[in-house]
Amino acid sequence: MKFNFAIILFTIMLFGCKKDKTSVTETPTSIDAIFKDYYKFKDRINPIEATKGGNYQYNDYIANYISDDYQKDLKENYTYFLNELSKLDKSTLSETDLLSMKVMQWDCEVKLEGLNNEIVTMASPIYNLPSFELMPLFQIQSLHLYVAQLAAGGSVQPFETVEDYDNWLKRVDNYLAFLDTCIEKMKEGMSKDIVAPKVLTEKMIPQLDEFISNTVEEHLFYKPILSMSDDINQDERNRIAADYSNMITSKLKPKYTELQQFLVNDYLPACRETDGIGALPNGSETYDYLIKLHTTTNMTADEIHELGKSEVARILVEMETAKNKMGFDGDIKAFFEFVRNSPEQMPFTEPQQVIDNFNEIKSRINNRFNEVFDLKPKADFVVRRTETFREASASAEYTPGTKDASRPGIFYVPIPDVRKYNKYAAEALFLHEAIPGHHYQLSLQQENTELPEFLHPESLGVFVEGWALYAESLGSELGLYEDPIQYFGMLSMEMHRAIRLVVDTGIHSKGWTREQAIQYSLDNEAESEESVIAEIERYMATPGQALSYKIGQLKIRELRTKAENKLGDKLSLPEFHNQVLNSGSLPLVLLEDKIDNWIKIQLQ
Repeated sequence: MKFNFAIILFTIMLFGCKKDKTSVTETPTSIDAIFKDYYKFKDRINPIEATKGGNYQYNDYIANYISDDYQKDLKENYTYFLNELSKLDKSTLSETDLLSMKVMQWDCEVKLEGLNNEIVTMASPIYNLPSFELMPLFQIQSLHLYVAQLAAGGSVQPFETVEDYDNWLKRVDNYLAFLDTCIEKMKEGMSKDIVAPKVLTEKMIPQLDEFISNTVEEHLFYKPILSMSDDINQDERNRIAADYSNMITSKLKPKYTELQQFLVNDYLPACRETDGIGALPNGSETYDYLIKLHTTTNMTADEIHELGKSEVARILVEMETAKNKMGFDGDIKAFFEFVRNSPEQMPFTEPQQVIDNFNEIKSRINNRFNEVFDLKPKADFVVRRTETFREASASAEYTPGTKDASRPGIFYVPIPDVRKYNKYAAEALFLHEAIPGHHYQLSLQQENTELPEFLHPESLGVFVEGWALYAESLGSELGLYEDPIQYFGMLSMEMHRAIRLVVDTGIHSKGWTREQAIQYSLDNEAESEESVIAEIERYMATPGQALSYKIGQLKIRELRTKAENKLGDKLSLPEFHNQVLNSGSLPLVLLEDKIDNWIKIQLQ
């Protein structure tokens, strides 16, 4: 989450040369025209997302999404599109177009609401999360981490042609400009008492070390030079290598040094001792908004907190049953300790062995897949270790490939200490991040030619993450969880998401401390203390986001149960899954309406 440069230069870039590529048509005359213009707008405001989706016209550009001009642009355009939708005769729209229109309308309305909040700003390129205008940098899910991931090559940013290499240099200039704006906004936040928790800033500061101290040849931003294509002639190779060396020594290192000195000398002393967003001015109202944004519901923090506690209690009963079936003599907390420290579950000595284990799960899952699903994406995926500079604070994650499947998706696995890597939940994690979770759902979504293009990119977390958590429950139907410890791992993963409902609302609405949240997690799940601490600090940095998993999963499970009860033997499970997946990422109220209508049609 960062950008800045020279304000004049940036203004020219955003509203000058870039504007002519993406300006919307003045008077859309059809729903298709509105959808196309909205897609162009979404790519323009989030050019990294455009690159991720295979639209390469913005490969030389990063938006300064915390700047005042950028936010003004968003407000104008979201208002414009709502006005255009209001002019449509809804009775003339097909059922598919009407549903897509409702998704677009929800998106515009909820983003406008966020833009009018003093703390939140929208359209961060990081996992579709909102950013905090005056707290733009955190230790996780922050642009300084994402840009480094792109810089290394092998991810979303292409490094194949001379143009690709030159585009990245321009993107880095935009990024450095964003960092200037970050410092300005953080200073403004200091004056308004809107600052990050001290413990999170302390974790972020050392992340900058290797970008400052590493030599050019060892620098992450130099990595693409080491794998330059032989198709590029020698003169260009020499010129590009010199340009990258100069970028690192003359631009990147000085800017990171400046940023780190600011964080250490100015920002850290001003950071707060409190942990939740509720402690900030307007923090309680902001958290209410973030709940709405991330769950697409009007649930209150209290309702979610109580739901979380009831789910924790329910899953604990199932864990007890699973523990007893394994013949463990001891209470559930003793079993957590056993699982955390079991040498049998930590057999790896090389990071590649962890990757190989996930690839072996991939080969096993294919045998039963057709019983549960009948759609398959064209795109493939690879399992890759998370980059060293960020894996200490990272969770496993998935990055989609391109629409045309030319670049596979990537399932990133953090392995900070391979000898402590515990595989007890590996099967559930694979189901969540890969098949039939994120890779499956997101690939089908962006390959679906029946959808308007604005619905192709990763979108609503409550749907995307809710589906992935639901996917974990399908392991037995797909031939996994034959090892009872892996079934317990699935329960542990579900427990982890149930705990999030309690600790996220606890931290941000009920005044819980970081330490209270850590202890609650340790008391109710088998994750290591190191992992729990990283997770709690993630929730502190991204209020409300962690609620989306369980809220979405519960709704999908509820709708499946409804379909099973009403349709009985008439229910086709693959077709139910098709109905959930074939309209893109939906707000839960729209998903429920869709499945209810589908059930009625099946009964007829």
